[in-house]
Amino acid sequence: MFGAINTPRHFNPIASVALPLFLIGGLSIAVGVQSGIVRLEGADVTAPQTISVAPGTFVYRQPGEYYRAGYAVDGPKADETLVAPVTIMKYQVSTQDYDACVADGACPARESATPSRPDMPATGVSHDDATLYARWFSEKSGGLWRLPSDVELAFAAGTKFPDDALGIDPDNRNPALRWLADYEREAARKRSKEPEPLPYGSFGENEHGLADFAGNVWEWTTTCNRRVDLVSGGQSVAIEACGVYIAAGKHRSPLSSFIRDPKSGGCSVGVPPDHVGFRLVEDRRWYAPLLFSIGAL
Repeated sequence: MFGAINTPRHFNPIASVALPLFLIGGLSIAVGVQSGIVRLEGADVTAPQTISVAPGTFVYRQPGEYYRAGYAVDGPKADETLVAPVTIMKYQVSTQDYDACVADGACPARESATPSRPDMPATGVSHDDATLYARWFSEKSGGLWRLPSDVELAFAAGTKFPDDALGIDPDNRNPALRWLADYEREAARKRSKEPEPLPYGSFGENEHGLADFAGNVWEWTTTCNRRVDLVSGGQSVAIEACGVYIAAGKHRSPLSSFIRDPKSGGCSVGVPPDHVGFRLVEDRRWYAPLLFSIGAL
């Protein structure tokens, strides 16, 4: 059903095999693909180890900050269906791989003293940095890679994905109960913190073979934070804050896109992550090369 894939399909959006022409806003764009590994600074840029989770449906608590009548409530759960496999890096992007992007002049240096090693997750990187790395890695290595959405990361993380529910009756307006529930949740998060990033494999694997999720490195997603006001009749009013993205780990944490060290500030809600890094998904949609070519991937 799923498992590690060591040699995934590769393609480059700067192409030798033409795809059909697409008409976007009156502009026709021809896109094509080609295979291959590119040599960088005397070393091959190879495909990372990945896992692939088969399509399916799962129960997913919606991200964001939810309110009813001015009181914070838990986000609703809903069935989410992914119609295509999620192919995602088994491990987070390493310090060695990220530093190769820095050496190539395509990424800013990370704000972390963690040594440059192939088995150490890169931290001290912002959402903007991670997006630059994804584009650089796509160009250098072949496939089309991007940050996962929150729902994709939740699907791949399986039973290790956090449920941030307060666990109280959403119709209860007693502020003392809400304060106590929130205090207990935040205190538990503080007790679970680790001082430094740890090497690959330190936090085990989940049922899909995804390694180290919900360890001491939170992971960037493409999902914007949002405030949702629930009103009568099952309706809601949502305001998205793109520029503030969900980082997921032991709990979800909204962070501004430029934040590299979450402990220094910039966390919108609750206890900040210990460290923030990222892993990428390979985008195998047939139209992904088009999105890449116009900067939408």
